Amino acid sequence: MPDRAVVPRAINRPAITACIILAVIMQALDTTIANVALPYMQGSVSASADQINWVLTSYIVAAAIMTPPSGFLANRFGRKRVLMVAIAGFVAASVLCGIAQSLLEIVAFRLLQGFFGAALVPIAQSILLDIYRPEERGSAMALFGVSVMVGPVLGPVIGGYLTDQFSWRWVFYINVPIGALAFAGISIFMMETKTSAAARMDWLGFGSLSVAIAAMQVFLDRGAQLDWFSSFEILIEATVCLSASYIFLVHTLTAKDSFVNPKLFRDRNFSVGMLFIFIVGITYLASLALLTPYLQTLMGYPIVTAGLVLGPRGLGTMTCMFLVGRLIGRIDTRLLILIGLLLTAWAMYDMTGWNPNVSQWTIAITGFIQGAGLGFLFVPLNTVTFATLAPEQRADGTGLFNLSRNVGSSVGISIVSYLLLRNQQVNHATISTHVTAVNRAFDNSIVLHAWSPWAASGRAALDQVIQMQASIISYIDDFKLMMMLSLAAIPLVLLLRNAPSADGNDHAMVME
Repeated sequence: MPDRAVVPRAINRPAITACIILAVIMQALDTTIANVALPYMQGSVSASADQINWVLTSYIVAAAIMTPPSGFLANRFGRKRVLMVAIAGFVAASVLCGIAQSLLEIVAFRLLQGFFGAALVPIAQSILLDIYRPEERGSAMALFGVSVMVGPVLGPVIGGYLTDQFSWRWVFYINVPIGALAFAGISIFMMETKTSAAARMDWLGFGSLSVAIAAMQVFLDRGAQLDWFSSFEILIEATVCLSASYIFLVHTLTAKDSFVNPKLFRDRNFSVGMLFIFIVGITYLASLALLTPYLQTLMGYPIVTAGLVLGPRGLGTMTCMFLVGRLIGRIDTRLLILIGLLLTAWAMYDMTGWNPNVSQWTIAITGFIQGAGLGFLFVPLNTVTFATLAPEQRADGTGLFNLSRNVGSSVGISIVSYLLLRNQQVNHATISTHVTAVNRAFDNSIVLHAWSPWAASGRAALDQVIQMQASIISYIDDFKLMMMLSLAAIPLVLLLRNAPSADGNDHAMVME
């Protein structure tokens, strides 16, 4: 149970909320703000298409690894101190990313960004859960959800504008003024919490989990390039991942004070919520990672236009998060989650019918619907996941919850990127079997003039058309996969228990 002396006073709530939301937005923006700038970064540092994706996944993996220890760090050194160090380190790493001159430097500094930024989200969430009454937490989680989910959606818009008007380096420099405001506000308004010198870190559990996550991500990122298990490197990475996972599970179940408290998973809502947020992480960021190259490569949108077309997602998410924040407590949270899943699946279904001739209006409407689905998902999911969890377990719980979201995001990006590349090759080969010199379509003089199989220029043009068609089908396959994943999550709603009423067994206290 939180000590009354360590919970911020009510008079500081608006200021504290604004500052930590600003810090979370800064961290969340960096999950996608570099997406639209990747082609420019790729040319600047002479990287291949698969290598430049490490700029995205390295950040997410580092954040995933360092998220679970946030509870220990807050207990050992104090929430305020950890937040200030995290913000300062994140801003410094952002500047280093901006001045980087090679791919290795960018990836290394993005890892540093992820390490420092990991603590921002779970600590911010635990603070909001503690300083607001149970009946106010729906609105508090709506604000928190806006910062976490809208940040990645607005990232392409802001990143596209900065890259077009200045350079790709400004997608990192933008963190300096935001971080400075958050740092100053937290240092002024937030009170330090009590620290515990007795707090101990389970280094074996933390180390084995970190190695397992890192090995898994490298395995997924490098697998397609090295032809999976025909490569000795991939075999080593798979072995390391499985071995580290085994050590982590055995240690967690047998140690007295393990890094992850297995008692947390006795809470049904928490366990189901962890699985839910993993699926949300896959469908959310993976779809954004697909849409950016779809708009720029297949549809030929300029970088600013691509960012603006993605903007309605943020509007849909923001609108529905505030709406859902007011509905929680009046409507069954499980019904809200069900609506969110159906809206997400509907948006993905609509995207399976896209082609390069789809209008900007259609893209914007579909994006708004997908954003609305995320709004209906994230707020009630955050509320119901921790509704039956004891207050003293929330710090560890929020760390694991955000770990699951980050791992889902990184795994989702890697899988859809691999499937996109693989299906392009398969579809290209399949379509090519029907394009032969004796095909009756070449009897048409217009077709023969543009795509003559007997001329080098005609064959090149023909191959370009086949490649585009193969790419369109591959994107549709990925959208269909995420639609089915959203629908497959619907039965999990039945396993959730509704959040208790405000006068229930919640023991969190707030200073008046």
